[in-house]
Amino acid sequence: MTDKTSQGAVPVPIAVPAPITASQAGYLVRVAARAPSLHNTQPWWFKVRPDAIELYADYSRQLGTDPIGRELLISCGAALFGLRLAVRSLGRMPEVELFGEPAHQLAEPAPRLRLLARVRLGDPAPITPAERKMLEAVPHRHTHRGPFEPAPLPAGLLTGLRQDAATEGATLAVIDQDRVGRKLATLLATASRDQDLDPVSRAEILRWTRDPSSPARDGVPAHAFPAQPGPSPGRPSPGWLPQRDFDLGRGLGRLAAGGPPAAVTGVLVTAGDGEEDWLRAGQALNRLLLHAARQWVFARLQTQPLQAGTIRELIGTRLALPGVPQMLLQFGVARTAHPTGRRPAADLTGA
Repeated sequence: MTDKTSQGAVPVPIAVPAPITASQAGYLVRVAARAPSLHNTQPWWFKVRPDAIELYADYSRQLGTDPIGRELLISCGAALFGLRLAVRSLGRMPEVELFGEPAHQLAEPAPRLRLLARVRLGDPAPITPAERKMLEAVPHRHTHRGPFEPAPLPAGLLTGLRQDAATEGATLAVIDQDRVGRKLATLLATASRDQDLDPVSRAEILRWTRDPSSPARDGVPAHAFPAQPGPSPGRPSPGWLPQRDFDLGRGLGRLAAGGPPAAVTGVLVTAGDGEEDWLRAGQALNRLLLHAARQWVFARLQTQPLQAGTIRELIGTRLALPGVPQMLLQFGVARTAHPTGRRPAADLTGA
């Protein structure tokens, strides 16, 4: 196929995206759907085209504590990175087309599904060794809410995680442990305590946590949270940030609590605080989490305190961050993995 834009112009080849087979489509969606999401809500849906996979935000899974959809779009950005990585494993470069119409400008009532991105199989290019290792980490990457080992991060890993964030247009700012134990933890304590008491927040935790016998393939299962969330937010401990209480006194949690603090605390930062920034943050998040999981390093993801824009602004100012904080992460070594369930690809797709 050629493009002739004017009389006498030299024909310029136009790349034709490769077709996507049914088996490839299922594989691409399965990898994308292993992305992290708030409360494991998995707020995404995919449409399979002959030559593309379309990623949609599923607003039926939006949380009431996320009224502007910031965390929903961060989750969808993480799924977008997983989709890109899966395309690379097919020996192709992903061609990504974003659709950036803000949700508040959409027709009312807002649709349940909103198109965010279309991904095609682009030019042939072999997967790199680093990408292959990230792909191998997809099955065991998980949000870690239990104890870490008393060990430092592997040499060079932190530099690599910073580069991962930069590659996706974000910044991973590392906060030293002393500041974590004092300034940052103190900033977060009041916000976390207030949100723990918020009836909307508590109702959503009850909705999205699962008891040990539940067959659900979404939400946070009992094996993934402790009965006690850690040190009291009112008494910050060095190296600890306030953790969300998923158990709410029900005695469901099966995960061990306590143990050494995280080895490293970081803040994922974007230049702005708009929808493209949130999608960018999600892609950076999944990329660096998969890189870490390659070396059995996992992260606690602290989202609750950042749900309020005023708190995000305050943290950015007090810690002199180079932008807007989108996610707090605490990294540590853990040699066991029990990933949370995922909905099957057949429930996530349509023609």
